Amino acid sequence: MANANAVDLEGTTLSVYLYTVRKGKPVGPRDVMKGVQLSSPSVAYRHLQKLEDLGYLQKNQYGEYIVKSKAAVKGYIWIGRRIMPKMLFYAVVFMCILITEIVVLALHYPVENYVFKIFFLLLILITGSAMCVFATEWLMQRKHTKRSIQIE
Repeated sequence: MANANAVDLEGTTLSVYLYTVRKGKPVGPRDVMKGVQLSSPSVAYRHLQKLEDLGYLQKNQYGEYIVKSKAAVKGYIWIGRRIMPKMLFYAVVFMCILITEIVVLALHYPVENYVFKIFFLLLILITGSAMCVFATEWLMQRKHTKRSIQIE
């Protein structure tokens, strides 16, 4: 099995790998062709073979491919058996923190002094800004990934 880096998975090969992971069950070349919107099953087969050669996929007795090992994909994070973009993960974390801060401010607003209120409002502003930055980066990453697939 080849020891591949995150650099090995780019473009269509990355899309095929992500589709296979997200599907969660064995997939064939036709499934991949339809799911990733490739031109023919032979193109899908070529990318599935490449992933098998890298040691990320395994072919079963029916000729379908299943995920064999987790790849260190640049810009993505593994959570259990699922993979998601890092920027989306960070945006969700900051959104949870933001909601918690708003709830704390709402509960303490009538009983706290002016300094506490200003401090929490600034904290909410900073957390909200961080959430917006990560959400925007995720949207740009998603747009870039779709564009690079269409170019190939």
